Amino acid sequence: MWCVPHPEKPDHTLVLLDTEGLGDVEKGDNQNDCWIFALAILLSSTFVYNSIGAINQQAMDQLQYPFYNAPLTNQALEDSDEYVSFFPDFVWTLRDFCLELKINGQPLSADEYLGNSLKLLQGCSQKEKELNLPQLCIRKFFPTKKCLVFERPAPGKKIGQLESLQDKDLDSDFVKQVAEFSSYVFRSSKIKKIPGGLKVNGPRLKSLVTTYVNTISNGSLPCMESAVLALSETENSAAVRKAIAHYDQQISQSLKLPTETLQELLDLHRSSEKEAIKIFMENSFKDVDQVFLTKLEKESKQREFCKKNQEASSDRCSVLLWDIFGPLEEDLKQGVYFYKPTGYCLFNQKIQELKRKYYKEPGKGVQVTKVLHALGSFLPSGCSVPRTAFTPSCFLSFTVLNMKTVVLENASKLLEEIQKKNDQLMEQQEQRHQENMKLLLEKMEREQAQLREEQRRAIEHKIKVLQLQNLKIQQECERLWKENEDLREKISSKCIIS
Repeated sequence: MWCVPHPEKPDHTLVLLDTEGLGDVEKGDNQNDCWIFALAILLSSTFVYNSIGAINQQAMDQLQYPFYNAPLTNQALEDSDEYVSFFPDFVWTLRDFCLELKINGQPLSADEYLGNSLKLLQGCSQKEKELNLPQLCIRKFFPTKKCLVFERPAPGKKIGQLESLQDKDLDSDFVKQVAEFSSYVFRSSKIKKIPGGLKVNGPRLKSLVTTYVNTISNGSLPCMESAVLALSETENSAAVRKAIAHYDQQISQSLKLPTETLQELLDLHRSSEKEAIKIFMENSFKDVDQVFLTKLEKESKQREFCKKNQEASSDRCSVLLWDIFGPLEEDLKQGVYFYKPTGYCLFNQKIQELKRKYYKEPGKGVQVTKVLHALGSFLPSGCSVPRTAFTPSCFLSFTVLNMKTVVLENASKLLEEIQKKNDQLMEQQEQRHQENMKLLLEKMEREQAQLREEQRRAIEHKIKVLQLQNLKIQQECERLWKENEDLREKISSKCIIS
């Protein structure tokens, strides 16, 4: 394997996979050829089949066994249009080619020579079907077919020194043919894709190779569908992790606890979550029944951050209450409000003054009322202390905690705020659902468009095959018609003579 920057396509990598040849006598196992052949087809976007000399029956026989036993061709050939979408382009390179490209004295291009070599033998016997299998598979499975010929690179003994020879030492025609071959591969090779339109990058190639090789090692047939399923698991798990990481980064950069209102927190959460789901949609692949999208939604940290926000607000409010109402304890100890006709009014005025100061302080968060309500339960209802309670013993019975909670909001206001928060959370959840459905529908539309494109290419390929078949039928009809006319002329001639 060689992985190099593509010489003509920026931001693309050219991966060259070189396999051993078919028919290795040391292996002594034709099944080995089958697996190599299948792996090369499954992993490549351009499949280069390299042979020596002309395309003859011996060359076809060498392809017969891999095609006959390849798991991809065990399906009926009538279903070949299913495979066209992920089969690679086929390039047959003929090395040391020394024949003239002619048929019946007419010159041919290399592609025409290949097309003529892929003609089927006439007949319906089992032997003829087996002999026709390589030609039929190449014609039906591979969307694009190309033939390139190479003359001998150098004469005589120089063949054994090819690695040390410069271009100037090689046959000039061979150098041109190599340049033509390289140019074709660079120009025409497409990005490898798997069913569903997913482009194969480095990690995905690794996943495919691992899946196929493990399947073969376990004695099973490598299957594109199983590989795609395994790859989708990997891709979607990675998409979930990537989305969560993006959410965490956005929140950590933007969220300052406590937020002044719940809506502020919800807006920030939704904005970050929306970006995270968009990232998941862009990176997910074949998420059947939205299993991984549901998993991502369950990973939502909205409740966690709401809880942290409440805790931060409670801590802030508690400290603030201590700072504001703490000095009141000292006043009570000094008897500032005792034994005075206006002591009760002065005490209430002080509480209202401290209350206003408390509410004016910024950064208290969402627990302002709840903290006061919870701590204010230690005071008489409504923060109104009966006049008869204004005795030194009563005032001294107030603890520091009681002094911090002298402001009490009524329970109905607290319930109203709780209901408002619940309504905000429900609205946020509904909005989230609607936005997620919109993104999901957009993704499904893109996938459907990709599927339609694959089907269009398959149909076009099928039409070409049918047109070729019709042409062959027409040519055969014309041949039979001519034979029939010749036979009639012979019969007529014999009748006249006799």
